[in-house]
Amino acid sequence: MSKLFFISLAAALLLAFTSAANQLLVPMDNVQKDHLKAYGVAYWVLQHKQEVDWLLNYRGGSFAFRQSPEFEEELRARGVIYTILSDAQYSLILQQIADPDANMEVMKLEKVPTIAVYSPKTEQPWDDAVTLVLQYAEIPYDLVFDDEVLAKELARYDWLHLHHEDFTGQYGKSGRRHSVWLQTQKQESEDVAKKYGYSKVTQMKLGVVKEIKAFVAGGGFMFAMCSATDTYDLALAANGVDIVDVMYDGDGVDPEAQKKLDFSQCFAFKDFEVYLSPYEREFSSIDNQRRERGIYEGNDYFSLFTFSAKWDHIPTMLTQNHEKTIKGFMGQTTAYKKQYVKAAATIMGVTEEAGEVRYLNGTVGKGTWTFYGGHDPEDYWHMPGEAPTDLALYPNSPGYRLILNNILFPAAKKKKPKT
Repeated sequence: MSKLFFISLAAALLLAFTSAANQLLVPMDNVQKDHLKAYGVAYWVLQHKQEVDWLLNYRGGSFAFRQSPEFEEELRARGVIYTILSDAQYSLILQQIADPDANMEVMKLEKVPTIAVYSPKTEQPWDDAVTLVLQYAEIPYDLVFDDEVLAKELARYDWLHLHHEDFTGQYGKSGRRHSVWLQTQKQESEDVAKKYGYSKVTQMKLGVVKEIKAFVAGGGFMFAMCSATDTYDLALAANGVDIVDVMYDGDGVDPEAQKKLDFSQCFAFKDFEVYLSPYEREFSSIDNQRRERGIYEGNDYFSLFTFSAKWDHIPTMLTQNHEKTIKGFMGQTTAYKKQYVKAAATIMGVTEEAGEVRYLNGTVGKGTWTFYGGHDPEDYWHMPGEAPTDLALYPNSPGYRLILNNILFPAAKKKKPKT
């Protein structure tokens, strides 16, 4: 009888111990050794049909989910730091977050976002920060380009990334008009334009822009970097207006183009000037050019704003980080002059010294968009033809974390805005 009692007691204690230690906390403050792969683990857990709690503003935006040997093994395999918590310990954290005076919130991640990257499938003279971080974090994605967009395949996805594209149809004003890459892109674009009944590539690109806008308005999430940001809005504003010179589309520009721009169609920008010269590297007055910025690599930083986690869920999610000051980085489009940003857009990151916006967000219809200036958060002067950034050297990159915030955003359970 006594032996049976002790066996039962031991079993009860073992069960109590096992059931108590049933939450895995992935800290995202400076304790974490690999912030980027932590996002990949969160995505992987969602793929295994387990909800993830995103603890906004708690230790840098930590993740938590139910304990299992499989999840622990994956965390260890990817080199991600984690802690085992009992239910009671985790309840205390949730109580701390729920305090009305605490600028913290729990965001439930429930859905596995389907991800598309808008990019040519042929070899390019540059790499793409989003593609690099998706691969490093081991988050799956599909490549789509003009053909797939015009074939209305975006409906299959929750999240779409745009990077180096020039949506005005000027091939980035690259100056490499005789390069093999440019000639390949030109031929491919002309073939797609012909397939879908467009007489010019510029018209075909406008068709792509409209399909993407419909994708966002229908509830999709669009994330753009570098020249895809300002050229996207410029293409929307120039709907039906010829802003492309003869060397790119076979005929001249509309001399009244500036007066005909419709800024009401743009996502983020207003009242900007379009640069019509094919020899001007900039597309418009939106980008704060290098000679105008008054800063250099050694002092180029931008600051993230802090939002109310309990009220402003979207910008709070998109600014989760272990750092609030982020190293700047250049691109064909680096930053946006404040005077050209619409009042309805949410500014999330600025370089005050240069009077510029680096990171902003907004909504169109049921969907969400984010614009992030620059090319590569860990390579200030990254140039075409250079080797891609090895993210194994930058596992805690605050600049790359901002990209991954956007990737996880569509997984979140939508909360009703508080009024």
